[in-house]
Amino acid sequence: MRKALVTGSSRGIGRAIALELARRGYALAVHYASNPQAAEATAEEARGLGAAHVVVLGADLSQPQAAQRLVAEAHAALGGLEVLVNNAGITRDTLLIRMKDEDWDTVLATNLTAVFHTTREAIKLMMRARWGRVVNISSVVGLLGNAGQANYVAAKAGLIGFTRSVAKEYAGRGITVNAVAPGFIESDMTAKLPEGVVSEYLRQIPAGRLGRPEEVAKAVAFLVSEDAAYITGQTLCVDGGLTPH
Repeated sequence: MRKALVTGSSRGIGRAIALELARRGYALAVHYASNPQAAEATAEEARGLGAAHVVVLGADLSQPQAAQRLVAEAHAALGGLEVLVNNAGITRDTLLIRMKDEDWDTVLATNLTAVFHTTREAIKLMMRARWGRVVNISSVVGLLGNAGQANYVAAKAGLIGFTRSVAKEYAGRGITVNAVAPGFIESDMTAKLPEGVVSEYLRQIPAGRLGRPEEVAKAVAFLVSEDAAYITGQTLCVDGGLTPH
């Protein structure tokens, strides 16, 4: 029975990842930043799907000590920690000349620096076991860029470089580190977009549709499985063919 922490798993892609791991019998730590009710709902559904054990943990990941403490709490509550999925993220979108220092600092702290803190703590635990899986949820915008998201794109691009470096450091210890870069995925945010904006997105996607959170979750579940033991340092785009390779 593997034990996993999924950050930002109260909703969206993180929730789908937690539920997919639950179906596969993982013990889970469901993390939330500000909505414990949503996290509890995810946890309850995960239990119903067959998760071995589920705990709910809150933490403001923009705070280094909180990010480090989250890993320790997950380890203690689950009796181990072999899988870390760094999914939590925020946006503060605006054009560069209008972007405040706080917009930049908060996004980088939550989306990139927090991953440094959680991964560093988790890797220490994985090294002792000589087995571990880390998956960082990046984005296709980290590869393509996106107007109005300089802070978010910088963080997501940074995750890809971080992933490659850490993968090289610990591949010999039985630990794999990979990134998943979702494209345009069905979400609360995309549901609120004007029809014309969605049509423009669809025009760019060879598959001709938005992705589903469950499709991202299945990619993550593969990367944390034994089947992906020889895959590390990679970025897997789940984007319907949007990103050129």
